[in-house]
Amino acid sequence: MNRAFALVLLSILLFAQSANSMDRRGRLGIGMSNQLKNDLPAISFKLQKSNAFAFGGLVGVSTRDPGGGHGFGLKVYRNLFDEPQLTFYTSLLAAIIKERQVSGDDEGFQFDLTVGSEFSFAGLQSLGFSFETGISLNKINGEFGIETVGYHFVTAGILFYL
Repeated sequence: MNRAFALVLLSILLFAQSANSMDRRGRLGIGMSNQLKNDLPAISFKLQKSNAFAFGGLVGVSTRDPGGGHGFGLKVYRNLFDEPQLTFYTSLLAAIIKERQVSGDDEGFQFDLTVGSEFSFAGLQSLGFSFETGISLNKINGEFGIETVGYHFVTAGILFYL
């Protein structure tokens, strides 16, 4: 019995895939996000600078009149802990947003403080899918609001890592 157990344990250690998290340090992720309060789809990026920190940004532009506008934001990520195909993090988004209305243009801002996770599928590590939840402080259309937010992987972002 002990010999069979030792053989199985040795086989697992020799042939198992690595259970470490993915190392994305220095890799640039480019993709999409829909986190801006003015509902503009945005092109987003993320660059992992170290095991603990990453930074990113998003840009959304629409020339429709009315209904168009733009939004530009920067995002800082702090990794909390890693699992094999999953990274848990907290993030802070600061964005400037503008929305075109029939009555005139409305400018504002957005600050999001969220916790979330980015995951990948085994064998497909170049794609990262995120989801987040937290609090948003924003002002647009002359109204200030504090809201809870929940972003699923389509709105929080899908990134392709180069």
